[in-house]
Amino acid sequence: MAIVKKREGLVVSDKMAKTRCVEVTRQFRHPLYEKVMRRRKRYMAHDEGNESHTGDLVEMHETRPLSRNKRWKIVRIINKGA
Repeated sequence: MAIVKKREGLVVSDKMAKTRCVEVTRQFRHPLYEKVMRRRKRYMAHDEGNESHTGDLVEMHETRPLSRNKRWKIVRIINKGA
């Protein structure tokens, strides 16, 4: 059984056709100073039906390369944005 990477993130751009820009935020504790830090990363994700829009919380899985920047596919919309 293959291990599939999963991420949850917020759609920050829906201006492209069948592509969404999804921002994933992670929290971790600094190894030396113990401060809780936040880091953001943006992923290009494939959305076949153009169903997600800006502000939606989505789940995405890693997939084969679909274009120069796209390696993720939106699987489901967890929460619709405002």
